[in-house]
Amino acid sequence: MNERNLTLLTDLYELTMMNGYFDMKRDERVVFDVFYRKNPSCGGYAIVAGLEQVIDYIKNLHFDKSDIEYLRELELFDDEFLKYLENFKFTGNIYAIKEGTVVFPMEPLLKVEAQIIEAQLVETAILNIINHQSLIATKASRVCEAAKGDSVMEFGLRRAQGPDAGIYGARAAVIGGCASTSNVLAGKKFNIPVAGTHAHSFIMSFPSEYEAFRKYAELFLNNATLLVDTYDTLNSGVPNAIKVFKELKEEGKMPKKFGIRLDSGDLAYLSKNARIMLDEAGFSDATICASNDLDEYLIEDLKRQGAKIDLWGVGTSLITSKDCPSFGGVYKLAAIKKAGVVVPKIKLSEDTIKITNPGDKQVFRFYDKKTGKIRGDIIGFINEKYKEDETIVMFDPIDTWKRKELLPNTYTVRELLEPIFINGKCVYESESVMELRDYCTKEKETLSEENKRFFNPHPVHVDLSQDLWNVKNRLIDEEKKLIKTLKN
Repeated sequence: MNERNLTLLTDLYELTMMNGYFDMKRDERVVFDVFYRKNPSCGGYAIVAGLEQVIDYIKNLHFDKSDIEYLRELELFDDEFLKYLENFKFTGNIYAIKEGTVVFPMEPLLKVEAQIIEAQLVETAILNIINHQSLIATKASRVCEAAKGDSVMEFGLRRAQGPDAGIYGARAAVIGGCASTSNVLAGKKFNIPVAGTHAHSFIMSFPSEYEAFRKYAELFLNNATLLVDTYDTLNSGVPNAIKVFKELKEEGKMPKKFGIRLDSGDLAYLSKNARIMLDEAGFSDATICASNDLDEYLIEDLKRQGAKIDLWGVGTSLITSKDCPSFGGVYKLAAIKKAGVVVPKIKLSEDTIKITNPGDKQVFRFYDKKTGKIRGDIIGFINEKYKEDETIVMFDPIDTWKRKELLPNTYTVRELLEPIFINGKCVYESESVMELRDYCTKEKETLSEENKRFFNPHPVHVDLSQDLWNVKNRLIDEEKKLIKTLKN
């Protein structure tokens, strides 16, 4: 992404609004929030990802000569505005939640504070990046949860919606928990492990299955995993694999890692029988890898059936998030800053879930002091503070009678939004993908098993602070009164 100028990766209306702000000499600072309204796949949580690419985008944000000429050819924009764009750069602040963090609906994942003309431009690209990678990281997390500690390999490049989706989807999948990817370019670009075996075509190109297995195993003594379902899994593939393993063992050429891959058929039945055959032949340390249109639901079911599978290769359903192809993140104006005063702004809707939370905000996460599990989150204003020796009352923002108390010294609290850019300068250093994967693994340990259920998960409560709730309801009342006045 940092090899390309993505400044024009935006919707046209961002530029027309910018031209309007420029003509009106609008230079006030504003606050925009990036958040989503519903967890993907009806799950109990999401994993945020994509921040490193947002950083690259902001760092490289500029209009080059060809961009200006193209915009001029559209005959939409003022000459003075186009001259302004020639020297455009982002000078505002950005705050964000660290990649790999467990997040929940309505929480600001990223916050932009900048002059309105700057904040407007970056909307589309930020949403494009955060929405995609958060979606895939969340799907990967669910798949890895179903695998219950088994390694999951991301195998989806050929089914991804284009090269970028394959490359950055692989990055997000590893953050979400995958052990490796088949995508070699992603492996190089992000220094993540790559994995793969061979295709049926390799087997078919030899006079016999045995000869193909023998040659492959001799070539790749560090990891010889043989695809055994080209012809007949249990009557040909597994016996031929065992034959090759025995010969190599007798010759002192046994691969360091070895096993078989199943890519079709009844994976539970085949893996159980293949395991018996391998064990009886003396190869109890041979791994069994499975692929074939897997997702979290099928993996969970195979585990329940006692399938003898050690490694899972997940492709299409992971890289496309097949059952939920959109994350649904939005970018909404939350406040305008005038002469140092924060003026909260709210968007109303007939749909309660679409009413926004106003103001310049922070996300406060509360953990149980003994278990380390999340007790709940509070969205509040940035100037609010919570002391761990005080009683905290959390209440549902809609059904306010639903309340719970966190007693003094029974919890810890953490602020999730961190500074990324201050006055246009990046003040944050991204961790490696593998470090983010380790962090994400620890993050998921803060969830209860009930939160991680695939069906009807118990929700983690995200509440509003009393101050934010008061301001939100005051603004709703004021807007309703204004609408009533206009009608009369």
